[in-house]
Amino acid sequence: MNLAEQRIVVTGGAGFLGKQVVAQLVAAGARHDRILIPRSQDYDLCTLDACERVVKDQDLIIHLAAHVGGIGLNREKPAELFYDNLMMGTQLIHAAYQAGVKKFVCVGTICAYPKFTPVPFKEDDLWAGYPEETNAPYGIAKKALLVQLQAYRQQYGFDGIYLLPVNLYGPEDNFDPRSSHVIPALIRKVYEAQQRGDRTLPAWGDGSPTREFLYSTDAARGIVLATQKYADPEPVNLGTGQEISIRDLVEMICELMEFEGEIVWQTDKPNGQPRRCLDTQRAQVAFGFTAQTSFREGLQQTIDWYRQNPG
Repeated sequence: MNLAEQRIVVTGGAGFLGKQVVAQLVAAGARHDRILIPRSQDYDLCTLDACERVVKDQDLIIHLAAHVGGIGLNREKPAELFYDNLMMGTQLIHAAYQAGVKKFVCVGTICAYPKFTPVPFKEDDLWAGYPEETNAPYGIAKKALLVQLQAYRQQYGFDGIYLLPVNLYGPEDNFDPRSSHVIPALIRKVYEAQQRGDRTLPAWGDGSPTREFLYSTDAARGIVLATQKYADPEPVNLGTGQEISIRDLVEMICELMEFEGEIVWQTDKPNGQPRRCLDTQRAQVAFGFTAQTSFREGLQQTIDWYRQNPG
């Protein structure tokens, strides 16, 4: 796909990942004046009318918009997370098909994987069980969009692809403790503990689960590569293929931020999914994607950004 010729919509384009995707699109040849970034105050994508207005006269839709958060938000608002993500995605896909959009790129979530999935997660195991309970409503809503895209390809020949990025992190992430994911939540927690002069740091769970993290710039580059070069119905993982335990993650953040207090594990809090690590071979073979940013380097850049933009 020659991006210079396309009229492009990036839902969620003003967000953490979206800004990086827009930058990568422009770097790959897209014209900035032909990229539409719908804002929530103008387009409520949970309504069909807004979806129809967004896709009118467009060639390419990259759907990043999501109602998403960490374990806390998933436990507090499972119904909202299910409804909002399902309605946004399914109506946008249908409106895009009806409007004659050339390609639809849907960014899903690894929360869609079963709670107990052989590690590393292979795309073919996506349906081998039920997701981890705390984020199942969100994960299932997003996974339904894969089914829809495959059905629309089969019946209508609609070109829709589905990508599964692992946990993302980087500058401009969501650092709100009520809804943030683990890395920004920990960075903020350590920063505020330092500001107060605390000698202890509480951390959820027992530190045993493992996670894989992908730097936002790498994720955006992978999305744009797939947009240009991938046109198959099978979902594709985007990640690094490397996992780290939450315990080691907390210790690394404390080290990089020079916090010398004691980490207190709150074992009455949930751990979430036991392990997460992706098989990333399909992305490498299908469109040449491999992550480039080392985890330590990406963490340091994220920490540096937050220190300059606390709050």
